[in-house]
Amino acid sequence: MQELQIPSKLQESYLSWAQYPENLLSSSTDTYSGDLQIYKRLLDRVENDLFVDCGPDADIEVSFRDLHNASGNELEKLNAHDAVKARNFLGLQLVPDANNPAKSVIIAQRRDPGSRFIYIKGQHSRAPLNITRQLMCEIFSYHQVMPIYLDFMFVFGAQSEPRDRRFSGFRQQSFLSDPPRGLPVPSLGRSGRLYQLCYNLKTVTLKSEDPKNISLNEWSVQPAAIHHRFDIVYGTTLWIVTKGGDDLLERYKSLTGPEGRPENKTFDTLQNSFRASLGPHLLFAHWSTANWRWYILWLESLVEKETSMAVLGLRGSGRAQYTYTIRHLQTVTAREDQISEAIMLLEANVDVMQSLCNFYDSLRTKKEIPQTLRDECDTDITTFIAQATDMISNLKLQIVRANLLNKITKDRKELIIQLLQTQAAERMEELNLNMEGEAIVMRIITIVTLVYLPATFVSTFFSTDIIKYQDQAGGPPTDGVFSSVAMYRWLQVTLPLTFFTFIGAFWALRIAEKKRWGRDDPSQKQQPRNLTRSMSDPNFDTILPTVNNAGSVV
Repeated sequence: MQELQIPSKLQESYLSWAQYPENLLSSSTDTYSGDLQIYKRLLDRVENDLFVDCGPDADIEVSFRDLHNASGNELEKLNAHDAVKARNFLGLQLVPDANNPAKSVIIAQRRDPGSRFIYIKGQHSRAPLNITRQLMCEIFSYHQVMPIYLDFMFVFGAQSEPRDRRFSGFRQQSFLSDPPRGLPVPSLGRSGRLYQLCYNLKTVTLKSEDPKNISLNEWSVQPAAIHHRFDIVYGTTLWIVTKGGDDLLERYKSLTGPEGRPENKTFDTLQNSFRASLGPHLLFAHWSTANWRWYILWLESLVEKETSMAVLGLRGSGRAQYTYTIRHLQTVTAREDQISEAIMLLEANVDVMQSLCNFYDSLRTKKEIPQTLRDECDTDITTFIAQATDMISNLKLQIVRANLLNKITKDRKELIIQLLQTQAAERMEELNLNMEGEAIVMRIITIVTLVYLPATFVSTFFSTDIIKYQDQAGGPPTDGVFSSVAMYRWLQVTLPLTFFTFIGAFWALRIAEKKRWGRDDPSQKQQPRNLTRSMSDPNFDTILPTVNNAGSVV
């Protein structure tokens, strides 16, 4: 097989793959060196979660699809389960340097095909990607992939809860000038004049469905990170897609397979290559619009099911009423959060697709683009923008629908809050009525007690030995005998006990009042002391708030 010479700069970059993205050629990236160091540190931090472990038993699965390669094959594909097969498919071989056997050099045995599609996947969006860090860095270093694409890959990896799924963006990097700014490698079909795009899109998929209870249905947000490069001289195209699952890979196979349209898999000329590069963008955009309608319909059904009684339920005395609890309020708040997140994701998709349209529209006026490419593909760009605009309009309609649902949910949430307050007021009224009845009973008991208290006291007093009317010898009753000693002993015992009883009751009342005061406002005790200390502080005026010119408190 023919050996293709690789420039020494590209060889050094590839051999130092462990430093990616710091190893990228300065002529191949617009990213500052400080930012490259940040990306490198971030990659080091997430390595254990983002990639599978490197080793002989590493569970690698990376899909390659080359269209219109240098050997004349219309399609060449590989599902690489180890790094060696992946390198062989790329045509890379590590050999000793003829001038310095202790040093290794890289030789290429394959020219870049008309279109190369690399699919990096995980079992799902919250599982590690089925690729090692070494293999990914080797692929990215060989193709000089822009480092910003790592931002879009960081949302994947092992995680118990979705991480950073609200992140969205569109980035582009263009080196179109002649002479080329990038490193030209004609043997590989790289002119150094190219543009690179990376962006992400999101859709929702139904993971599980319960036909009896729609509340138990599970929906999942599925992100996809896309990188695209196009050489405006040779027409070579590169696609790198990262996603959990195989669905986008299957869609791309259908697009470029035997049943696909010829314009999506023809790369014999620069114009045809550019025309074919537009198809995958539309494929990814259509994928991102697929299930939002049904997801919003599901949310509408849930909100109606969970809040309809707040609007339609009868209220008033003598009627059977639906009782709301804090749990109902939590459920409606969770639905409100889901709707708000859906709106944000839809708007992010719209912004990304609009940025994609704006980028391709701007290519029409760039003088660096070959005139023949601009003239012959102007209609294709117009058609591409029109189709993308249709999908954007569809998403905007779903956003309007979701915004209305969000408003309905907020209104019904406020209604449920009012119903909760009404229920609390009704319970308080019922409690007050019960307390009023109890107060009447206690008043009756108090009156009865007061009526019988004098007689009870007199009866108790005359039952003591202070006054006796019975003759101790068993004779007839006398006029009574008064005992001053008994009276004195009775007062000695009764008066101290009464005094200590009042003291104990007063002490218990004070303790109860202090506890209630501290429970109601624990800061009340400290405020006067703090205020006194602050006013005595010589720097008292410096702790007061100041007002800026705009009138806001600083």
